[in-house]
Amino acid sequence: MNGIVDQHAAGPAAQGLIQACLNGARTAGESAAVPMTPEAMARSAARAVAAGAAEVHVHPKTPCGQDSVSGRLVAETVEAIRAAVDVPVGVTTGAWAEPDPIRRVERIRAWTVLPDLASVNWHEPGAEEVAAALLERGVAVEAGLWSGTPGARLFAASPLAPRVARVLAEVTDTDPATAPRTARALLEEAAPPAGVPVLLHGEDGGAWPVLRLALHLGLDTRIGLEDTLLLPDGTPAASNAELVAAATRIRTEAERARAEHPPAG
Repeated sequence: MNGIVDQHAAGPAAQGLIQACLNGARTAGESAAVPMTPEAMARSAARAVAAGAAEVHVHPKTPCGQDSVSGRLVAETVEAIRAAVDVPVGVTTGAWAEPDPIRRVERIRAWTVLPDLASVNWHEPGAEEVAAALLERGVAVEAGLWSGTPGARLFAASPLAPRVARVLAEVTDTDPATAPRTARALLEEAAPPAGVPVLLHGEDGGAWPVLRLALHLGLDTRIGLEDTLLLPDGTPAASNAELVAAATRIRTEAERARAEHPPAG
């Protein structure tokens, strides 16, 4: 195993941080619980933090519900959430929010309100330039390394790798039976520079199995309506707070299991 897994298998792991991913590219048509406006995102963030989230990740939206990196929308969203919670707030820079890499960089350089974090998907065209623009502005970068893409290989060769705030290991395998295995393979591939932490998460059918694995390993993780619309028992989630509360209970169970059965070594 690589350093990520070895580090957390060697002894009792630190409590994993839980990040709330409020909406993602989802629309209200997928679930009425998905927050679409800055005000709804702020309310959802406040409840998620009260339920145990230590960070917020959000996709600013246009009035018609499309993801955007527009300076105005980023400012409105980040300011609304910061008025409701006192935790780090991150946004997406996904290519679907602005397909033209040059335009994406221009928009980031024009932001008037800066988020604490921004995710950059390393397999997307322009990732290096987007990350560099964020770092120049003083925004911490989450390096999104998706399973099934060349992102991890490209990141390993990047001169910016030591400067990112964390690796965001994203498991795109949605089969609950195989997602944990895919997650372990991604961790093997996505070894970050020393000192760079890892946040591991899955999506849809893989969301809860990968979250359990992340907390078992003592890694940071995330949950929210971006990643899944369902609670661990398969019932629809009424809110991000409900998902975070379920993840917090799983984290408590993982901590208890490690305390009762410490890893050998």
